[in-house]
Amino acid sequence: MPTTLPILLVEDDAAIATVIIAALEDEGFAIAHCTGIAARDKQLAQRRFGVMLTDVILEDGDGLASLSAVRERAPDMPVIVLSAQNTLDTAVRASESDAFEYFPKPFDLDELVHAVRQAAGMRVASQDDAASALPGENEKMPLVGRSPAMQGVYRMITRVLRNDLTVLITGESGTGKELVAEAIHELGNRRTGPFVAVNTAAIPADLVESELFGHEKGAFTGAIAQAIGKFEQANGGTLFLDEIGDMPAEAQTRLLRALQSGRIRRVGGRQEIAVNVRIIAATNRDLTPMIAAGTFREDLFYRLNVVPIVLPPLRERREDIAALVQHFLMQAAEDGLPRRVLTAEAIERLEARNWRGNVRELRNVVYRLALMAREERIDADSVQDIIGPEIAASAPPQGDGQGGFGAALAGWLANESPPPGALYHRALAAFEKPLIEYALGRTGGNQLRAAQLLGINRNTLRKRIGELGLEPERFTPS
Repeated sequence: MPTTLPILLVEDDAAIATVIIAALEDEGFAIAHCTGIAARDKQLAQRRFGVMLTDVILEDGDGLASLSAVRERAPDMPVIVLSAQNTLDTAVRASESDAFEYFPKPFDLDELVHAVRQAAGMRVASQDDAASALPGENEKMPLVGRSPAMQGVYRMITRVLRNDLTVLITGESGTGKELVAEAIHELGNRRTGPFVAVNTAAIPADLVESELFGHEKGAFTGAIAQAIGKFEQANGGTLFLDEIGDMPAEAQTRLLRALQSGRIRRVGGRQEIAVNVRIIAATNRDLTPMIAAGTFREDLFYRLNVVPIVLPPLRERREDIAALVQHFLMQAAEDGLPRRVLTAEAIERLEARNWRGNVRELRNVVYRLALMAREERIDADSVQDIIGPEIAASAPPQGDGQGGFGAALAGWLANESPPPGALYHRALAAFEKPLIEYALGRTGGNQLRAAQLLGINRNTLRKRIGELGLEPERFTPS
């Protein structure tokens, strides 16, 4: 057993408490259980505990807001926060309170037990109370949604707020990658510095050095004055490199050199300049097949992919659509459009769509509804009349008796033009990620069952999940 000290569980949901206690007792831990803040403080006054697990909303108050009292009594005791209030605000509050770990409900019991074992084997040093108010209240948080898919995103965001690790955000167009980058900056320890965003795909190859690193007067034709590049503009803050997967090959080499050295040189200049920037990159492309095909540098990928954050498409978080609609209706009203309300049936009509343009498309649709609706209350028929039918996705070409997988493979090959010698590895890379996603979806995110379904070792699956930047929490049923 990792520690002789007992575990304190503060949880007012009897069913959840029973499951946690049974799992921890199976690991050899002694458990003390209470259901509120007053009982918690009484327990802490009477004895020492190795780890405390606490819910946020308890029978007599906010378990997270009252952690300062816990820190006074047991400054070196790790605290693990459990919560059904699955918002970015809650995740950030847990991080700011120096929680050892944060688990949104429903959580993976094996992961919780593992976290308790880790926490029980150590003592965290006490720190100053970090519960000071963050910029903005909950309703002003940049990301909206409480789905299991978004809970995994929130957990990853909170893990990088107190450090400067490089982050790679992946996800389809319109999923909110820049919002995540802004959240990491605004909520993290670089919030007082600048946030500089640059679309790397939009920079011509011959202008990359000038755009990113600046240039001196007379460095090239048209350089009539000194120009400060994006790296220097972001000094002390965050540099967001959007659409990194579309960056020209020449630019990738120059970027890698700057990331490795932490120094830049303006075009036409002789002096190397040290820059202190946090790098957050984003792409809507799968970089794995690009690496196999030689169109994206593998060493640059590893330099960027220190902390991967995968944003789910809107079709995988439909339960968030109602909250997103309300959020965008409020924004539309603030922007001068008429105030509107959607009926429950109208929301259901929106939830039924596939949203190929993701959250960005939903926002545009809500603004269109706010502008064009005749009545304050918008019903389902009005939604259909204003936004029309959904454009169907192109059907894959028919296979030659190979079934659905064969047809999908034929369709993929028809749209690919890999260089000689790259087809085999590129095809494997292209199909591995959706195959693992399918297995995780079929098993509700259970990695052991997914590995059994695939017929591979669980450790192999875990390794590939990490390398592909997948989040098993996205597939956990609510």
